[in-house]
Amino acid sequence: MTNLTATEARKRLYKLLDEVAQSHEPVQIAGKRNSAVLIGEDDWRAIQETLYLTSIPGMRESIKAGMNTPVDECDKELDW
Repeated sequence: MTNLTATEARKRLYKLLDEVAQSHEPVQIAGKRNSAVLIGEDDWRAIQETLYLTSIPGMRESIKAGMNTPVDECDKELDW
């Protein structure tokens, strides 16, 4: 992860926005009082979706089971 001071990040803000969106690599920004991490919007939404899905009881196990299901069995009617 790239580490920048707040001053450096401020100077390069627009370029950093493009970089994190394209590379999907976060940038740590250290200020005098606090630090933060800059990530792209798509990555943030993916994190939020993952957190939501894993908060549903049984979802994690269902996803793992689905990953082990052969593709030719995926066209069968869902068993909800």
